[in-house]
Amino acid sequence: MQLSFIFVNLFTEIKRMKIALIGYGKMGHEIEKIAIERGHEISLIIDVNNQADLTVENLKGTDVAIEFTIPTSAIGNYFKCFEANVPIVSGTTGWLDKLDMVKEAMNSHNGTFFYASNYSLGVNLFFELNKRLAKLMNHFPDYEVSMEETHHIQKLDAPSGTAITLAEGILDNLDRKKEWTLSNQRTSDALVINPIRRGFVPGIHTIRYESSDDLITIEHEAKNRRGLALGAVIAAEFSFEKKGWLGMKDLLNICE
Repeated sequence: MQLSFIFVNLFTEIKRMKIALIGYGKMGHEIEKIAIERGHEISLIIDVNNQADLTVENLKGTDVAIEFTIPTSAIGNYFKCFEANVPIVSGTTGWLDKLDMVKEAMNSHNGTFFYASNYSLGVNLFFELNKRLAKLMNHFPDYEVSMEETHHIQKLDAPSGTAITLAEGILDNLDRKKEWTLSNQRTSDALVINPIRRGFVPGIHTIRYESSDDLITIEHEAKNRRGLALGAVIAAEFSFEKKGWLGMKDLLNICE
């Protein structure tokens, strides 16, 4: 498997955009800071105190929306942006059971949707490493695989969207595992994920392959939110004037 990585628009000339921020928590503030550093204008800010202001009229003149909220409000936010013909970049996780409905709505409006469970460049490289290791381990059944993910106590979904993406990468390449499950629901053909919530941890994802003789571990640890926020802003720049469903593989030009 050959991998080609090209991180576009990081150092090249950028078209200045008007960006709507949907969700203005810690991540929203970091995205705002980076967007302004890169020459963009914040045209609209939506948070828990003014959700009714997310209207087609208020989205006029917006080039792209960046959405980091919660699963219960995300779907409605997407539909409003589709209706306004505004490309949307979303990092909200925990709603993928409604994926088909969101894709249908996007297609019916000829819209643009960029989704990633994690916008960090390092995490997306980690995704590829994870899949490669799982493919190698497919030939070594003595190794039992498990995963642990640790986040701050304010994170609502468990396991994290990043952990689910990692799990899917393992399931696609390791024949002896058929599904992922939480640590209190173990079965022999399931990949166990142990979600931990403590302190102010931005995010740690650890994958272990253990036999009776040794242990192989790969891990990614986020130091802060900046990498995520930068990736989201670059995804917005990438999505401008594009149509359809987009993701980090498109942005990074990852070819398998």
